[in-house]
Amino acid sequence: MKRSALVTALAALTAALLGGGLVSETPQATAATACTAADADVYAPPAIVPATPGTVLACRSVTLSQVPGSIAMSAWKVRYSSTDNQGRPVAVSGTLAVPTAPWTGPGPRPVVAFHPGTLGLGPQCAFSKQLAGAFQDEYEGDNIAALLRAGYAVAATDGPGYLDGQTHTYVAGTDSGHALLDIARAAPAVPGSGLSRQARVGLWGYSEGGAASLWAAQLAASYAPDLNLVGDASGGIPGDLKQVAAGLDGGAFAGFLADAAVGIQAAHPTLPLDSLLNDQGKEAVRTAKSVCVAGTVTALAGRRIKDLTTAGLTLDQLYQQRGSDGRTWGQVLDAQKLGVNLGTYRIAFPVLQYRGALDEVIPTATEDAVRTAYCAAGVNTGWKTYPGDHLLTDNQAVGDVVSWLGDRFAGRSAQNAC
Repeated sequence: MKRSALVTALAALTAALLGGGLVSETPQATAATACTAADADVYAPPAIVPATPGTVLACRSVTLSQVPGSIAMSAWKVRYSSTDNQGRPVAVSGTLAVPTAPWTGPGPRPVVAFHPGTLGLGPQCAFSKQLAGAFQDEYEGDNIAALLRAGYAVAATDGPGYLDGQTHTYVAGTDSGHALLDIARAAPAVPGSGLSRQARVGLWGYSEGGAASLWAAQLAASYAPDLNLVGDASGGIPGDLKQVAAGLDGGAFAGFLADAAVGIQAAHPTLPLDSLLNDQGKEAVRTAKSVCVAGTVTALAGRRIKDLTTAGLTLDQLYQQRGSDGRTWGQVLDAQKLGVNLGTYRIAFPVLQYRGALDEVIPTATEDAVRTAYCAAGVNTGWKTYPGDHLLTDNQAVGDVVSWLGDRFAGRSAQNAC
């Protein structure tokens, strides 16, 4: 057994024993000791999830056919432990890729924890499946390639809810932030990765991924103080879900609003959803859960919440609907808002935020507001605007983001644009 895997296994066992003060008669989940899992096993929900976040539960060597450039690398699909918004252990899938070329920079090879942008809720949409060529609707293979060419390892989470029978918790802040931090924790424990737990770690995401990476940045000090985090790059940020929803409802990208309703309810199952929907609404949910991003946009364009609910609810009326735990939709959505409570969410490393000048999906006002809030809280915040729309900006920023992360890995100071 590799030493890193042994350490992780012992940590998981120790946590299990100390957590309840007694040895349970229930068999405990253990860390993977070799990357020989069948592909189907990576996506099978385990019966037991260790309470130690970042434990590697299963892994499998893969070829990432959708990462361009024929880059020499070792790559694995992984299933690892994380924590949901209620503090419960959950299993999440993802990908780890490590360049074959030796790292020649200072210290251990750096790791970039990457969260993809919106891919859709269908099980086939998982980033790890798409990178390996099982389905093709992703658009960020160039992002992964650029990081690998720079010599960095990439730990890319799928985000929670892509295991069999689950629903992706789309735009649920705490869940996605935890999943991103925990794949960075898991990366050194993948047998054969050669990565160090002392490696410098950067965070990166755009759109859905931009919200996830900022949530990871906000949660890092309290949730993952063991990680050597040096910077976060986040673009196209849906910082206020209510503001984003107002722009999506009835528009060309209304499918993203359907995904958000389904994803938030999956993360907060006490909220009502199915009971509010008419037949059209239930069909829209079935569609959203079965397709990827292109299908989401085309199948659900122009849909309005009021046409999908039995009572013809407006968004404001939907926000007043109360769940079985007493919280309303509005309260849960407000809890996902970025740039709030930054006195509690201490960020001790630089952040780069960016957006497209012609963004037609995320209101630029909410993107700008997140930047303003971070600056007001004293967070070292870089800022850049690109000439593209929402999708084009993701690719336009790749070179700048990789260079910015490289400066953080090299220990150079970051320019504060506040």
